[in-house]
Amino acid sequence: MRRGSWAGRLGWGLVWVVAVVLALLLAAVLWLRATSLPRVSGSLAVPGVSGAVTVTRDQWGVPHIRAATDADALYALGFVHWQDRSWQMEFQRRVVQGRLAEVLGAAALPQDRFLRTWGFQRAAESALPALKPRTRQLLSAYTAGVNAAMRQGKVAPEFRILGFTPQAWTDVDSVSWSKLMAYDLGGNMDDEVLGSRVLKRLGAGGLDQVTAPYPAGAPTILSADEVGQERATPPAPAGGTPSGGVPLPDQALTALRGHLAAARALGLEPVPGKGSNDWVVAGRLTASGRPILADDPHLSLTSPMLWYLADVQGDTLRAIGASIPGLPGIVIGRNDRMAWGVTNVNPDVQDLYVEPTGAALTSRTEVIRVKGGADVSLVVQQSAHGPIVSGAGAEGVGERVALRWTALEPGDTTMDAFLDLNYARTWPEFTQALSRYVAPSQNFVYADIDGNTGYYAPGRVPIRRGWDGSLPVPGDGTREWAGYVPFAELPHTLNPADGLVVTANNKVLPQSGALGNERNWAEPYRAERITQLLRARGDGLTVADVQAVQLDTTSLVWRDLRDALLGTRPGSPLATRALELLRGWDGNETVDSVQATIFEAWLMQLQTMARDELQDQTVMNSLSVLNQLKGDGELCRDEARAVADCAALLRVTLDAAVADLGARLGDDPAGWTYGRLHTVASTHRAFGGVPALAWLFNHSAPTPGGTNTVNVARPEQGTFRQTHGPSYRQIIDLANPDASVYIGSLGQSGNPFGDHVTDQQRRWVAGQYLPMSTRPADWGRARVLTLTPAP
Repeated sequence: MRRGSWAGRLGWGLVWVVAVVLALLLAAVLWLRATSLPRVSGSLAVPGVSGAVTVTRDQWGVPHIRAATDADALYALGFVHWQDRSWQMEFQRRVVQGRLAEVLGAAALPQDRFLRTWGFQRAAESALPALKPRTRQLLSAYTAGVNAAMRQGKVAPEFRILGFTPQAWTDVDSVSWSKLMAYDLGGNMDDEVLGSRVLKRLGAGGLDQVTAPYPAGAPTILSADEVGQERATPPAPAGGTPSGGVPLPDQALTALRGHLAAARALGLEPVPGKGSNDWVVAGRLTASGRPILADDPHLSLTSPMLWYLADVQGDTLRAIGASIPGLPGIVIGRNDRMAWGVTNVNPDVQDLYVEPTGAALTSRTEVIRVKGGADVSLVVQQSAHGPIVSGAGAEGVGERVALRWTALEPGDTTMDAFLDLNYARTWPEFTQALSRYVAPSQNFVYADIDGNTGYYAPGRVPIRRGWDGSLPVPGDGTREWAGYVPFAELPHTLNPADGLVVTANNKVLPQSGALGNERNWAEPYRAERITQLLRARGDGLTVADVQAVQLDTTSLVWRDLRDALLGTRPGSPLATRALELLRGWDGNETVDSVQATIFEAWLMQLQTMARDELQDQTVMNSLSVLNQLKGDGELCRDEARAVADCAALLRVTLDAAVADLGARLGDDPAGWTYGRLHTVASTHRAFGGVPALAWLFNHSAPTPGGTNTVNVARPEQGTFRQTHGPSYRQIIDLANPDASVYIGSLGQSGNPFGDHVTDQQRRWVAGQYLPMSTRPADWGRARVLTLTPAP
């Protein structure tokens, strides 16, 4: 050994220790890989199929399933879902069941308490008997496929790390995940909690300051002439003083904010700018003469990604698009004759009731098992309105607050609707499928190969008479739901005269009516920009044109705030340089833009202007910020920082923003490119915050887009990470359906050792797509697994 060599300096003993550790790590990785990666080629004899089924995985790992029967096709879908996403499926059902602490330990108890108190699993169990016979048959076939894959003995790395074996899948497990989606995408309990705080601290007029009403004249999904008939339900009060509400007691507010914190820990949270875009263009506006349909649902960007691309064909089933592991069928996509897309409507389908003393309550005891600890008993109470959510386990501290929510009502047939969509071939069949839809209410756009286009907003929407649902109400019987809006009276249109339907979580009808009050809707920026771009391209739209719209990152928020921001008097040399960089900016938020970094950092500061009044972590949306700046609003004032008006707030927030950026990125603003801070964060739900494992399971990349751009990518407060966005994109060409395209945000495999973990992410960031084709010629290098009946 040479004197002075690294081994000599460290000593042979340490070298051996390092070598042994590395060898053990390599052995562990090889063992995890060998015991977890599924078989994707060859032939497997499995129980439960009636004939041979081929699963051809294309070069991106997307399975193309071909079976002689629909039941066998969905059996195979369940099989490949478990092969590629077993941990995701297990985690999802444990979330619904409130059984996380059983495998993650006491740290998950707040989440389990929240989930058990709300009763997601009980609601799923009550939904199963209401489903149609065909749905039950196909659901059982899917379940059999999941369990057949489970018996193959390949175990996801997460199961090895946590040291447990998953139990057999059940039909209820498939129904249950829709309940969490309903929570993530529907309801307004969080708005009621915020509204109660605002009412107590700022008075009734404060609500419109903190959460701005939808602007008059801003785009609505349906125009007045498309609404058609008069609605049977009365209009809800719009803006101004909320009607019929009562403030929540402080103890109840604290408890409810605890529920919301538990939901946030699960990635279920209200996020400004979280939503979706979908639109459909009639054939008379396209180059081909046939419709084009686009969709990009904006959800949490997780690892693995929520969606699983699949092509499923049986004897009558012909569906391709985005599925969700754990659910049978295609959730968003097309079949051989029609296509559909979804965005969130967000009608007001939740109400908090402050129950009077002496209200009749029922009780049950839930037992939560805790890894490494003693079992925890949880008493859950329920009133006539729903579960008591005013405390963890409803121990009876303070006034009792109950939740009524459409997704917890019995008889939920949403699973029927989604499976029937896979089979629908005409507008009447499409609407018949949606008549079974309950929650979460979605904007469905429609197109078929015959040239028809349409829109429907299905789901149970409560009728409230004389109150708007924006605040908690007394549970004394004076504020009860008067049934649901009849399906035929829900917003819809077929072949609209202007040939265009655009939805971006914006207001649905010119008059909100029973759908909600004027604060229910997303800001109009995305809808306005999509419509602007589509109309600017004239009547020869192509798939490439629609792709450009879907990927647009120009900020209309900047357009509206520009004059106020550029009129600021900076308080430091660094702020002066930053302000000069913003002059002349076109608002395009690309990864190499310095101006995008400055703008979003400044906007973040402005969005916190209500925190001194509310004494919490409220983040106002950009429309509320705009209203305050335009009117020199009261929320601009901050005595603690000696801020007397909006002009002073602009100076203080600009200084704070550039100081923060300087600390993160250095003193030269020319180097503050957006991609250095703004990265997509696809985070693992269990191990994303565990340093020893996060590197293996989390995935990130610089991304364009920002607050309320069409390609939405709102930076997270404090971190600048993009945690929500277009979780899936599709553009469907009804002139040539196999020329359609789609893409997910990460990859098909949930196994960190798999071949298709992140191979879609690079294309997703770059604005590229995969062929949404049922033709083998478009699949590239393929691997074929054949499932045959076990003897």
